[in-house]
Amino acid sequence: MTTETAATPASAVVSPVDERARLEAAVAELEQRPTSKFRSVFAPAATVERRAASLGFDDLFMRARLLRANVFVREGRSERGGRWAHEVLAWAQEHDHAFLLARVHRVLSIFYRQVGDLSEGLTHAVQSYSHLSEEEPPSVRARHLMTLAVALDEAGSIEEGARRFREALHLATAAHDAELALNILNNMAYTAFEKDDEVGARQLVTRMRDVLAVSGRNFSALELDTIARIEMMSGHYDAVEETLHVLLDDNQSKVEVHEGDAPAVCLLTLAEARRLDHRFDAAQEALDAAVRITEERGLDRVRAQAREEQSALYAATGRFELAYEEHRAFHKAATALHSAQREARARALQAVFEATEARRASEHFREMAHRDALTGLYNRRYVNERLPALLGDAVSRRAPISVAMIDLDHFKRVNDTLSHSTGDTVLQHIAQLLLEAASGPMIAARMGGEEFVLIMPGTDAVEAAARCERLRLRVRSHGWEPVTGSLAVTTSIGVTTSDDGRGSPSSLLSLADRNLYVAKREGRDRVVADA
Repeated sequence: MTTETAATPASAVVSPVDERARLEAAVAELEQRPTSKFRSVFAPAATVERRAASLGFDDLFMRARLLRANVFVREGRSERGGRWAHEVLAWAQEHDHAFLLARVHRVLSIFYRQVGDLSEGLTHAVQSYSHLSEEEPPSVRARHLMTLAVALDEAGSIEEGARRFREALHLATAAHDAELALNILNNMAYTAFEKDDEVGARQLVTRMRDVLAVSGRNFSALELDTIARIEMMSGHYDAVEETLHVLLDDNQSKVEVHEGDAPAVCLLTLAEARRLDHRFDAAQEALDAAVRITEERGLDRVRAQAREEQSALYAATGRFELAYEEHRAFHKAATALHSAQREARARALQAVFEATEARRASEHFREMAHRDALTGLYNRRYVNERLPALLGDAVSRRAPISVAMIDLDHFKRVNDTLSHSTGDTVLQHIAQLLLEAASGPMIAARMGGEEFVLIMPGTDAVEAAARCERLRLRVRSHGWEPVTGSLAVTTSIGVTTSDDGRGSPSSLLSLADRNLYVAKREGRDRVVADA
Protein backbone atom coordinates (compact mmCIF):
# COMPACT_ATOMS: atom_id res chain seq x y z
CA MET A 1 0.00 0.00 0.00
CA THR A 2 1.30 3.49 -0.75
CA THR A 3 2.30 5.95 1.94
CA GLU A 4 -0.79 8.00 1.20
CA THR A 5 -3.05 5.12 2.20
CA ALA A 6 -0.81 3.13 4.49
CA ALA A 7 -2.45 0.40 6.54
CA THR A 8 -3.40 1.32 10.08
CA PRO A 9 -1.87 -0.73 12.92
CA ALA A 10 -4.31 -3.21 14.43
CA SER A 11 -4.09 -1.42 17.78
CA ALA A 12 -5.35 1.84 16.29
CA VAL A 13 -8.96 2.60 15.51
CA VAL A 14 -9.58 4.86 12.54
CA SER A 15 -13.01 6.39 12.15
CA PRO A 16 -14.74 6.29 8.76
CA VAL A 17 -14.44 10.08 8.61
CA ASP A 18 -10.67 9.93 9.13
CA GLU A 19 -10.29 7.07 6.67
CA ARG A 20 -12.26 8.94 4.06
CA ALA A 21 -10.13 12.05 4.58
CA ARG A 22 -6.97 9.99 4.15
CA LEU A 23 -8.20 8.30 0.98
CA GLU A 24 -9.42 11.61 -0.43
CA ALA A 25 -6.00 13.18 0.17
CA ALA A 26 -4.35 10.21 -1.54
CA VAL A 27 -6.50 10.32 -4.66
CA ALA A 28 -6.19 14.12 -4.86
CA GLU A 29 -2.40 13.81 -4.83
CA LEU A 30 -2.56 11.24 -7.64
CA GLU A 31 -4.83 13.52 -9.69
CA GLN A 32 -2.35 16.37 -9.36
CA ARG A 33 0.66 14.45 -10.67
CA PRO A 34 1.97 15.80 -14.00
CA THR A 35 1.00 14.10 -17.22
CA SER A 36 4.54 12.83 -17.69
CA LYS A 37 4.12 10.72 -14.54
CA PHE A 38 0.81 9.17 -15.60
CA ARG A 39 2.08 5.61 -15.26
CA SER A 40 3.10 6.19 -11.64
CA VAL A 41 -0.52 6.57 -10.51
CA PHE A 42 -1.71 3.13 -11.59
CA ALA A 43 -0.68 0.98 -8.62
CA PRO A 44 -1.55 3.47 -5.84
CA ALA A 45 -4.87 4.24 -7.56
CA ALA A 46 -5.70 0.52 -7.52
CA THR A 47 -5.04 0.48 -3.77
CA VAL A 48 -7.32 3.46 -3.20
CA GLU A 49 -9.95 1.87 -5.42
CA ARG A 50 -10.02 -1.35 -3.40
CA ARG A 51 -10.13 0.44 -0.06
CA ALA A 52 -12.85 2.87 -1.20
CA ALA A 53 -14.94 -0.04 -2.48
CA SER A 54 -14.68 -1.89 0.84
CA LEU A 55 -15.82 1.21 2.75
CA GLY A 56 -18.60 2.21 0.36
CA PHE A 57 -16.97 5.50 -0.74
CA ASP A 58 -18.35 5.34 -4.28
CA ASP A 59 -17.09 8.76 -5.38
CA LEU A 60 -13.51 7.98 -4.34
CA PHE A 61 -13.75 4.57 -6.00
CA MET A 62 -14.78 6.25 -9.26
CA ARG A 63 -12.02 8.86 -9.05
CA ALA A 64 -9.43 6.11 -8.57
CA ARG A 65 -10.98 4.02 -11.35
CA LEU A 66 -10.76 6.99 -13.72
CA LEU A 67 -7.07 7.46 -12.94
CA ARG A 68 -6.46 3.85 -13.97
CA ALA A 69 -8.65 4.21 -17.07
CA ASN A 70 -6.55 7.20 -18.09
CA VAL A 71 -3.38 5.10 -17.89
CA PHE A 72 -4.93 2.43 -20.11
CA VAL A 73 -6.03 5.02 -22.67
CA ARG A 74 -2.66 6.79 -22.76
CA GLU A 75 -0.83 3.50 -23.14
CA GLY A 76 -3.03 2.61 -26.11
CA ARG A 77 -5.01 -0.08 -24.29
CA SER A 78 -8.18 1.58 -25.49
CA GLU A 79 -10.65 -1.23 -24.99
CA ARG A 80 -10.47 -1.38 -21.21
CA GLY A 81 -9.69 2.32 -20.78
CA GLY A 82 -12.71 3.39 -22.81
CA ARG A 83 -15.02 0.92 -21.08
CA TRP A 84 -13.95 2.01 -17.60
CA ALA A 85 -14.19 5.67 -18.52
CA HIS A 86 -17.76 5.19 -19.73
CA GLU A 87 -18.64 3.42 -16.48
CA VAL A 88 -17.31 6.41 -14.56
CA LEU A 89 -19.24 8.74 -16.87
CA ALA A 90 -22.50 6.88 -16.16
CA TRP A 91 -21.97 7.16 -12.40
CA ALA A 92 -20.99 10.83 -12.59
CA GLN A 93 -24.05 11.67 -14.69
CA GLU A 94 -26.38 9.78 -12.35
CA HIS A 95 -24.97 11.61 -9.32
CA ASP A 96 -24.46 14.97 -11.07
CA HIS A 97 -20.81 14.90 -9.97
CA ALA A 98 -19.33 17.91 -11.79
CA PHE A 99 -15.76 17.21 -10.65
CA LEU A 100 -15.77 13.73 -12.17
CA LEU A 101 -17.75 14.80 -15.23
CA ALA A 102 -15.06 17.31 -16.19
CA ARG A 103 -12.28 14.78 -15.81
CA VAL A 104 -13.95 11.76 -17.39
CA HIS A 105 -14.97 13.77 -20.46
CA ARG A 106 -11.29 14.72 -20.87
CA VAL A 107 -10.19 11.07 -20.76
CA LEU A 108 -12.94 10.17 -23.24
CA SER A 109 -11.85 12.96 -25.57
CA ILE A 110 -8.37 11.40 -25.68
CA PHE A 111 -9.91 7.94 -26.11
CA TYR A 112 -12.10 8.90 -29.07
CA ARG A 113 -9.32 10.80 -30.83
CA GLN A 114 -7.10 7.76 -30.30
CA VAL A 115 -9.60 5.44 -32.03
CA GLY A 116 -10.10 7.92 -34.85
CA ASP A 117 -13.46 9.47 -33.97
CA LEU A 118 -12.45 13.14 -34.05
CA SER A 119 -16.01 14.42 -33.87
CA GLU A 120 -16.77 12.50 -30.70
CA GLY A 121 -13.37 13.51 -29.32
CA LEU A 122 -14.27 17.16 -29.80
CA THR A 123 -17.70 16.66 -28.20
CA HIS A 124 -16.14 15.23 -25.06
CA ALA A 125 -13.44 17.92 -25.00
CA VAL A 126 -16.11 20.63 -25.00
CA GLN A 127 -18.01 18.81 -22.23
CA SER A 128 -14.78 18.43 -20.28
CA TYR A 129 -14.17 22.15 -20.17
CA SER A 130 -17.81 23.15 -19.66
CA HIS A 131 -18.09 21.03 -16.48
CA LEU A 132 -15.11 22.68 -14.80
CA SER A 133 -16.01 24.85 -11.83
CA GLU A 134 -14.62 28.36 -11.45
CA GLU A 135 -12.76 27.20 -8.34
CA GLU A 136 -10.51 24.79 -10.25
CA PRO A 137 -6.78 25.68 -10.09
CA PRO A 138 -5.31 27.38 -13.19
CA SER A 139 -3.17 24.31 -13.99
CA VAL A 140 -6.27 22.09 -14.13
CA ARG A 141 -8.10 24.55 -16.38
CA ALA A 142 -5.01 24.74 -18.59
CA ARG A 143 -4.93 20.95 -19.05
CA HIS A 144 -8.57 20.87 -20.06
CA LEU A 145 -8.11 23.82 -22.41
CA MET A 146 -5.15 22.05 -24.02
CA THR A 147 -7.27 18.95 -24.60
CA LEU A 148 -9.95 21.14 -26.16
CA ALA A 149 -7.36 22.93 -28.31
CA VAL A 150 -5.94 19.65 -29.64
CA ALA A 151 -9.44 18.33 -30.40
CA LEU A 152 -10.41 21.56 -32.18
CA ASP A 153 -7.22 21.56 -34.21
CA GLU A 154 -7.57 17.91 -35.25
CA ALA A 155 -11.22 18.46 -36.15
CA GLY A 156 -10.24 21.30 -38.52
CA SER A 157 -11.07 24.32 -36.33
CA ILE A 158 -7.49 25.53 -36.45
CA GLU A 159 -8.04 29.16 -35.39
CA GLU A 160 -10.28 28.16 -32.49
CA GLY A 161 -7.68 25.59 -31.47
CA ALA A 162 -4.93 28.20 -31.58
CA ARG A 163 -6.98 30.54 -29.36
CA ARG A 164 -7.52 27.79 -26.79
CA PHE A 165 -3.82 26.92 -26.87
CA ARG A 166 -2.99 30.56 -26.06
CA GLU A 167 -5.48 30.61 -23.19
CA ALA A 168 -4.08 27.35 -21.80
CA LEU A 169 -0.52 28.67 -22.04
CA HIS A 170 -1.47 31.85 -20.20
CA LEU A 171 -2.97 29.82 -17.34
CA ALA A 172 -0.03 27.39 -17.16
CA THR A 173 2.42 30.29 -17.08
CA ALA A 174 0.45 32.03 -14.34
CA ALA A 175 0.46 28.79 -12.35
CA HIS A 176 4.27 28.49 -12.80
CA ASP A 177 3.73 25.00 -14.19
CA ALA A 178 6.77 24.69 -16.45
CA GLU A 179 6.09 21.13 -17.54
CA LEU A 180 2.54 21.95 -18.59
CA ALA A 181 3.69 25.12 -20.36
CA LEU A 182 6.26 23.09 -22.29
CA ASN A 183 3.63 20.51 -23.22
CA ILE A 184 1.34 23.23 -24.55
CA LEU A 185 4.12 25.00 -26.44
CA ASN A 186 5.22 21.69 -27.95
CA ASN A 187 1.70 21.04 -29.22
CA MET A 188 1.54 24.55 -30.64
CA ALA A 189 4.93 24.20 -32.31
CA TYR A 190 4.07 20.86 -33.90
CA THR A 191 0.79 22.31 -35.16
CA ALA A 192 2.73 25.19 -36.76
CA PHE A 193 5.11 22.62 -38.32
CA GLU A 194 2.17 20.71 -39.82
CA LYS A 195 0.84 23.99 -41.26
CA ASP A 196 4.28 24.75 -42.82
CA ASP A 197 4.47 27.88 -40.65
CA GLU A 198 8.22 27.83 -40.05
CA VAL A 199 8.41 31.34 -38.62
CA GLY A 200 5.69 30.67 -36.08
CA ALA A 201 7.14 27.25 -35.25
CA ARG A 202 10.60 28.72 -34.58
CA GLN A 203 9.16 31.43 -32.35
CA LEU A 204 7.42 28.76 -30.31
CA VAL A 205 10.64 26.73 -30.02
CA THR A 206 12.38 29.84 -28.68
CA ARG A 207 9.68 30.12 -26.04
CA MET A 208 10.12 26.41 -25.23
CA ARG A 209 13.83 27.03 -24.61
CA ASP A 210 13.03 30.01 -22.37
CA VAL A 211 10.68 27.89 -20.26
CA LEU A 212 13.18 25.05 -20.14
CA ALA A 213 15.90 27.42 -18.83
CA VAL A 214 13.91 28.04 -15.65
CA SER A 215 12.28 24.62 -15.31
CA GLY A 216 15.25 22.64 -14.04
CA ARG A 217 14.62 19.72 -16.40
CA ASN A 218 15.64 18.53 -19.85
CA PHE A 219 13.57 18.36 -23.00
CA SER A 220 11.58 15.15 -23.39
CA ALA A 221 12.16 12.91 -26.37
CA LEU A 222 9.01 14.04 -28.19
CA GLU A 223 9.83 17.71 -27.56
CA LEU A 224 13.26 17.10 -29.10
CA ASP A 225 11.57 15.45 -32.08
CA THR A 226 9.35 18.50 -32.61
CA ILE A 227 12.38 20.80 -32.54
CA ALA A 228 14.28 18.56 -34.95
CA ARG A 229 11.34 18.42 -37.37
CA ILE A 230 11.20 22.21 -37.42
CA GLU A 231 14.96 22.43 -38.13
CA MET A 232 14.43 20.07 -41.07
CA MET A 233 11.94 22.54 -42.61
CA SER A 234 14.79 24.76 -43.75
CA GLY A 235 17.38 22.02 -44.28
CA HIS A 236 19.34 22.67 -41.08
CA TYR A 237 20.47 19.06 -40.82
CA ASP A 238 23.38 19.91 -38.56
CA ALA A 239 20.90 21.39 -36.09
CA VAL A 240 18.81 18.20 -36.26
CA GLU A 241 21.96 16.24 -35.47
CA GLU A 242 22.79 18.51 -32.56
CA THR A 243 19.23 18.20 -31.23
CA LEU A 244 18.94 14.43 -31.43
CA HIS A 245 22.51 13.18 -30.95
CA VAL A 246 21.80 12.74 -27.24
CA LEU A 247 19.73 9.69 -28.15
CA LEU A 248 22.82 7.93 -29.50
CA ASP A 249 25.49 8.69 -26.91
CA ASP A 250 26.02 7.98 -23.25
CA ASN A 251 23.79 10.87 -22.18
CA GLN A 252 20.62 9.12 -23.39
CA SER A 253 19.54 8.56 -19.78
CA LYS A 254 19.16 12.33 -19.43
CA VAL A 255 16.30 12.39 -21.93
CA GLU A 256 12.82 12.13 -20.43
CA VAL A 257 10.78 9.51 -22.27
CA HIS A 258 7.06 9.74 -21.53
CA GLU A 259 5.91 7.54 -24.41
CA GLY A 260 7.31 4.10 -25.21
CA ASP A 261 7.77 4.80 -28.93
CA ALA A 262 9.47 8.20 -28.51
CA PRO A 263 13.13 7.07 -28.89
CA ALA A 264 12.32 5.15 -32.07
CA VAL A 265 10.37 8.10 -33.49
CA CYS A 266 13.31 10.43 -32.80
CA LEU A 267 15.78 8.05 -34.43
CA LEU A 268 13.60 7.89 -37.54
CA THR A 269 13.66 11.69 -37.72
CA LEU A 270 17.44 11.59 -37.37
CA ALA A 271 17.72 8.95 -40.10
CA GLU A 272 15.61 11.06 -42.46
CA ALA A 273 17.71 14.18 -41.79
CA ARG A 274 20.95 12.30 -42.45
CA ARG A 275 19.56 10.84 -45.67
CA LEU A 276 18.51 14.27 -46.89
CA ASP A 277 22.01 15.52 -45.97
CA HIS A 278 23.49 12.67 -48.10
CA ARG A 279 25.09 11.05 -45.03
CA PHE A 280 23.83 7.65 -46.01
CA ASP A 281 25.93 5.42 -43.75
CA ALA A 282 25.02 7.53 -40.73
CA ALA A 283 21.37 7.45 -41.81
CA GLN A 284 21.48 3.63 -41.91
CA GLU A 285 23.03 3.58 -38.43
CA ALA A 286 20.18 5.65 -36.98
CA LEU A 287 17.60 3.63 -38.89
CA ASP A 288 19.01 0.32 -37.62
CA ALA A 289 18.88 1.64 -34.06
CA ALA A 290 15.25 2.65 -34.56
CA VAL A 291 14.36 -0.78 -35.97
CA ARG A 292 15.98 -2.54 -33.01
CA ILE A 293 13.79 -0.55 -30.61
CA THR A 294 10.62 -1.21 -32.60
CA GLU A 295 11.26 -4.94 -32.62
CA GLU A 296 12.21 -5.07 -28.94
CA ARG A 297 9.05 -3.18 -27.92
CA GLY A 298 6.63 -4.45 -30.55
CA LEU A 299 6.05 -1.00 -32.06
CA ASP A 300 4.30 -2.05 -35.27
CA ARG A 301 3.32 1.46 -36.35
CA VAL A 302 6.85 2.84 -36.07
CA ARG A 303 8.26 -0.35 -37.65
CA ALA A 304 6.12 0.29 -40.72
CA GLN A 305 7.41 3.88 -40.87
CA ALA A 306 10.96 2.54 -40.62
CA ARG A 307 10.35 0.35 -43.68
CA GLU A 308 9.20 3.43 -45.59
CA GLU A 309 12.36 5.31 -44.58
CA GLN A 310 14.50 2.28 -45.50
CA SER A 311 12.91 2.27 -48.95
CA ALA A 312 13.72 5.96 -49.38
CA LEU A 313 17.30 5.36 -48.22
CA TYR A 314 17.79 2.49 -50.70
CA ALA A 315 16.42 4.70 -53.48
CA ALA A 316 18.73 7.58 -52.49
CA THR A 317 21.76 5.28 -52.83
CA GLY A 318 20.68 3.85 -56.18
CA ARG A 319 19.59 0.43 -54.90
CA PHE A 320 16.23 0.59 -56.61
CA GLU A 321 15.40 -3.11 -56.55
CA LEU A 322 15.91 -3.18 -52.79
CA ALA A 323 13.94 0.06 -52.52
CA TYR A 324 11.05 -1.52 -54.41
CA GLU A 325 11.08 -4.65 -52.23
CA GLU A 326 11.24 -2.57 -49.06
CA HIS A 327 8.39 -0.38 -50.28
CA ARG A 328 6.31 -3.49 -50.91
CA ALA A 329 7.13 -4.66 -47.37
CA PHE A 330 6.13 -1.23 -46.07
CA HIS A 331 2.83 -1.35 -47.96
CA LYS A 332 2.09 -4.84 -46.62
CA ALA A 333 2.97 -3.82 -43.06
CA ALA A 334 0.93 -0.63 -43.33
CA THR A 335 -2.08 -2.55 -44.65
CA ALA A 336 -1.82 -5.08 -41.81
CA LEU A 337 -1.38 -2.25 -39.34
CA HIS A 338 -4.45 -0.42 -40.61
CA SER A 339 -6.45 -3.63 -40.40
CA ALA A 340 -5.23 -4.24 -36.83
CA GLN A 341 -6.02 -0.64 -35.92
CA ARG A 342 -9.53 -0.97 -37.34
CA GLU A 343 -10.05 -4.16 -35.37
CA ALA A 344 -8.71 -2.51 -32.22
CA ARG A 345 -11.00 0.47 -32.75
CA ALA A 346 -13.92 -1.86 -33.35
CA ARG A 347 -13.14 -3.83 -30.18
CA ALA A 348 -12.77 -0.65 -28.14
CA LEU A 349 -15.99 0.87 -29.43
CA GLN A 350 -17.82 -2.45 -29.03
CA ALA A 351 -16.68 -2.63 -25.40
CA VAL A 352 -17.91 0.92 -24.86
CA PHE A 353 -21.20 0.10 -26.56
CA GLU A 354 -21.71 -2.99 -24.43
CA ALA A 355 -20.91 -1.08 -21.25
CA THR A 356 -23.34 1.66 -22.25
CA GLU A 357 -26.08 -0.81 -23.11
CA ALA A 358 -25.52 -2.72 -19.87
CA ARG A 359 -25.78 0.55 -17.94
CA ARG A 360 -28.98 1.47 -19.72
CA ALA A 361 -30.45 -1.94 -18.98
CA SER A 362 -29.47 -1.77 -15.32
CA GLU A 363 -30.85 1.76 -15.09
CA HIS A 364 -34.11 0.59 -16.65
CA PHE A 365 -34.56 -2.26 -14.18
CA ARG A 366 -33.47 -0.11 -11.25
CA GLU A 367 -35.99 2.52 -12.31
CA MET A 368 -38.70 -0.13 -12.55
CA ALA A 369 -37.86 -1.31 -9.02
CA HIS A 370 -38.31 2.25 -7.77
CA ARG A 371 -41.64 2.93 -9.50
CA ASP A 372 -45.20 2.15 -8.51
CA ALA A 373 -46.73 0.08 -11.29
CA LEU A 374 -50.20 1.66 -11.13
CA THR A 375 -49.41 5.38 -10.85
CA GLY A 376 -45.87 5.63 -12.21
CA LEU A 377 -44.83 7.56 -9.09
CA TYR A 378 -41.83 6.59 -7.03
CA ASN A 379 -42.57 3.93 -4.43
CA ARG A 380 -41.85 3.42 -0.72
CA ARG A 381 -38.59 1.66 -1.51
CA TYR A 382 -37.32 4.70 -3.37
CA VAL A 383 -38.32 7.01 -0.52
CA ASN A 384 -36.50 4.81 1.97
CA GLU A 385 -33.35 4.91 -0.17
CA ARG A 386 -33.46 8.57 -1.21
CA LEU A 387 -34.66 10.41 1.89
CA PRO A 388 -31.49 9.77 3.97
CA ALA A 389 -29.35 11.31 1.24
CA LEU A 390 -31.65 14.34 0.97
CA LEU A 391 -31.44 14.85 4.72
CA GLY A 392 -27.65 14.60 4.58
CA ASP A 393 -27.56 17.20 1.83
CA ALA A 394 -29.84 19.48 3.85
CA VAL A 395 -27.51 19.18 6.86
CA SER A 396 -24.43 20.01 4.79
CA ARG A 397 -26.13 23.04 3.24
CA ARG A 398 -27.96 23.99 6.44
CA ALA A 399 -31.12 24.12 4.35
CA PRO A 400 -34.69 23.18 5.31
CA ILE A 401 -36.51 20.11 4.06
CA SER A 402 -40.23 19.39 4.35
CA VAL A 403 -42.23 16.17 4.06
CA ALA A 404 -45.99 15.87 3.51
CA MET A 405 -48.06 12.72 4.01
CA ILE A 406 -51.20 12.74 1.83
CA ASP A 407 -54.16 10.43 2.25
CA LEU A 408 -57.42 10.27 0.28
CA ASP A 409 -60.54 10.78 2.43
CA HIS A 410 -63.04 7.91 2.56
CA PHE A 411 -61.35 6.16 -0.34
CA LYS A 412 -63.01 2.88 0.62
CA ARG A 413 -66.30 4.39 -0.51
CA VAL A 414 -64.98 4.73 -4.04
CA ASN A 415 -63.97 1.07 -4.22
CA ASP A 416 -67.15 -0.19 -2.51
CA THR A 417 -69.69 2.12 -4.20
CA LEU A 418 -68.19 2.19 -7.67
CA SER A 419 -65.45 -0.35 -8.38
CA HIS A 420 -61.82 -1.11 -7.77
CA SER A 421 -61.16 -0.15 -11.38
CA THR A 422 -62.60 3.30 -10.67
CA GLY A 423 -60.50 3.47 -7.53
CA ASP A 424 -57.39 2.79 -9.64
CA THR A 425 -58.36 5.60 -11.99
CA VAL A 426 -58.75 7.99 -9.04
CA LEU A 427 -55.28 7.05 -7.82
CA GLN A 428 -53.84 7.72 -11.26
CA HIS A 429 -55.49 11.16 -11.36
CA ILE A 430 -54.09 11.95 -7.89
CA ALA A 431 -50.65 10.90 -9.09
CA GLN A 432 -50.86 13.34 -11.99
CA LEU A 433 -51.89 16.17 -9.66
CA LEU A 434 -48.98 15.33 -7.37
CA LEU A 435 -46.53 15.39 -10.27
CA GLU A 436 -47.82 18.83 -11.26
CA ALA A 437 -47.27 20.00 -7.67
CA ALA A 438 -43.77 18.48 -7.38
CA SER A 439 -41.66 21.11 -9.12
CA GLY A 440 -37.86 21.24 -9.21
CA PRO A 441 -36.15 18.78 -6.84
CA MET A 442 -39.38 17.70 -5.13
CA ILE A 443 -40.27 14.01 -5.07
CA ALA A 444 -43.79 12.57 -5.25
CA ALA A 445 -44.26 8.94 -4.25
CA ARG A 446 -46.98 6.44 -3.48
CA MET A 447 -46.40 4.79 -0.13
CA GLY A 448 -49.15 2.20 -0.59
CA GLY A 449 -52.94 2.05 -0.92
CA GLU A 450 -54.33 5.60 -1.01
CA GLU A 451 -51.35 7.11 0.88
CA PHE A 452 -48.82 9.35 -0.84
CA VAL A 453 -45.81 11.43 0.18
CA LEU A 454 -44.36 14.69 -1.14
CA ILE A 455 -40.71 15.45 -0.25
CA MET A 456 -39.73 19.09 -0.61
CA PRO A 457 -35.96 19.78 -0.34
CA GLY A 458 -35.07 23.42 0.35
CA THR A 459 -38.67 24.25 1.32
CA ASP A 460 -39.33 25.91 4.70
CA ALA A 461 -42.42 25.41 6.86
CA VAL A 462 -44.39 28.39 5.57
CA GLU A 463 -43.84 27.57 1.90
CA ALA A 464 -44.49 23.85 2.48
CA ALA A 465 -47.83 24.51 4.17
CA ALA A 466 -48.83 26.87 1.36
CA ARG A 467 -47.91 24.31 -1.31
CA CYS A 468 -49.88 21.61 0.47
CA GLU A 469 -52.91 23.88 0.75
CA ARG A 470 -52.79 24.59 -2.97
CA LEU A 471 -52.55 20.85 -3.61
CA ARG A 472 -55.56 20.15 -1.36
CA LEU A 473 -57.65 22.73 -3.20
CA ARG A 474 -56.47 21.43 -6.57
CA VAL A 475 -57.59 17.90 -5.67
CA ARG A 476 -60.94 19.09 -4.38
CA SER A 477 -61.68 21.20 -7.49
CA HIS A 478 -60.49 18.58 -9.98
CA GLY A 479 -63.10 17.43 -12.50
CA TRP A 480 -64.03 14.15 -10.82
CA GLU A 481 -67.57 13.82 -12.24
CA PRO A 482 -66.61 11.69 -15.27
CA VAL A 483 -64.75 9.33 -12.92
CA THR A 484 -66.73 9.23 -9.64
CA GLY A 485 -70.02 10.92 -10.53
CA SER A 486 -71.42 12.74 -7.50
CA LEU A 487 -68.90 11.18 -5.10
CA ALA A 488 -66.39 13.85 -3.95
CA VAL A 489 -62.66 13.19 -3.75
CA THR A 490 -60.71 15.11 -1.10
CA THR A 491 -57.42 14.74 0.76
CA SER A 492 -56.04 15.16 4.22
CA ILE A 493 -52.42 16.28 4.44
CA GLY A 494 -49.93 16.28 7.30
CA VAL A 495 -46.74 18.27 6.75
CA THR A 496 -43.60 18.66 8.83
CA THR A 497 -40.34 20.57 8.36
CA SER A 498 -36.76 20.17 9.51
CA ASP A 499 -35.15 23.60 9.40
CA ASP A 500 -31.63 22.27 8.85
CA GLY A 501 -32.02 18.62 7.89
CA ARG A 502 -31.58 17.36 11.43
CA GLY A 503 -33.47 14.21 12.30
CA SER A 504 -33.80 10.73 10.88
CA PRO A 505 -35.96 9.72 7.91
CA SER A 506 -38.24 7.68 10.15
CA SER A 507 -38.77 10.55 12.61
CA LEU A 508 -39.59 12.97 9.79
CA LEU A 509 -42.11 10.58 8.26
CA SER A 510 -43.60 9.87 11.69
CA LEU A 511 -44.10 13.57 12.40
CA ALA A 512 -45.79 14.08 9.03
CA ASP A 513 -47.97 11.02 9.69
CA ARG A 514 -48.90 12.35 13.13
CA ASN A 515 -50.05 15.63 11.56
CA LEU A 516 -52.00 13.65 8.96
CA TYR A 517 -53.80 11.84 11.79
CA VAL A 518 -54.68 15.19 13.33
CA ALA A 519 -56.06 16.41 9.99
CA LYS A 520 -58.33 13.37 9.73
CA ARG A 521 -59.43 13.62 13.36
CA GLU A 522 -60.36 17.28 12.89
CA GLY A 523 -62.70 16.57 9.98
CA ARG A 524 -60.53 15.70 6.94
CA ASP A 525 -60.04 17.76 3.76
CA ARG A 526 -57.48 19.96 5.46
CA VAL A 527 -53.75 20.56 5.93
CA VAL A 528 -52.13 20.30 9.36
CA ALA A 529 -48.55 21.48 9.84
CA ASP A 530 -46.25 21.52 12.85
CA ALA A 531 -47.61 23.52 15.78
